[in-house]
Amino acid sequence: MTAAEQQAATQAIAQPDIHLLVVDDDERIRTLLQKFLVRSGYMVTVARDAAQARRLLAGLEFDMLILDVMMPDEDGITLTRDLRRRSQVPILLLTARGETANRIEGLEAGADDYLAKPFEPKELLLRVAAIMRRVPQISEADQPPKVLHMGAVRYDMDRGELWRGPELVRLTSTEAALMRLFAASAGEAISRERLVLDLGREEEAQERAVDVQITRLRRKIEDDPKAPRYLQTVRGEGYMLAPD
Repeated sequence: MTAAEQQAATQAIAQPDIHLLVVDDDERIRTLLQKFLVRSGYMVTVARDAAQARRLLAGLEFDMLILDVMMPDEDGITLTRDLRRRSQVPILLLTARGETANRIEGLEAGADDYLAKPFEPKELLLRVAAIMRRVPQISEADQPPKVLHMGAVRYDMDRGELWRGPELVRLTSTEAALMRLFAASAGEAISRERLVLDLGREEEAQERAVDVQITRLRRKIEDDPKAPRYLQTVRGEGYMLAPD
């Protein structure tokens, strides 16, 4: 490694608060990357496919995604393209296909960088560090509110807790997942199809089941669940959380 590369690697190691999501259908590669990146100072979560990655993204915030391109069902490029419609989280694509056309396809989908397999782990580390250095630093004033207020109810985004006055409102796991999704996109309509997908309910695949969960959640948020003020139905688009 050159002196510049060593300095970049050192900078990467000195950022223990950065949380990475590694998505690869090869268990051996997932494990190796996780161990290497953790030793390099990162927090690392892994997913075996795009469906599991979506479930993790619904409940956690990541500073960067490392996605394998060649995965069963939904590939990394398709996932990147979909994520770019609502998120600017940095994405590094990994693939055994290193041709120029493949790299262009990944970059056009919205990836920040593209690394062909096989690669040296140190090169991955340098790519991650380089991407993170390009990410604009968000000031406290620019950050979204951590607590959303809905009349007498408030939602703590960091803790994932719903409170009515001094009382903690108990949420089921599905209700908690819905609140995280709505809070992350407050003021924006989310379609039933996306809710079904992001909740990982493909097997049930019932938009009606989502409607039932929304009704139950409204009872915990709204003063009058039959005339919702905060968890609104947007005709033709889905549902939207509209905090004060």
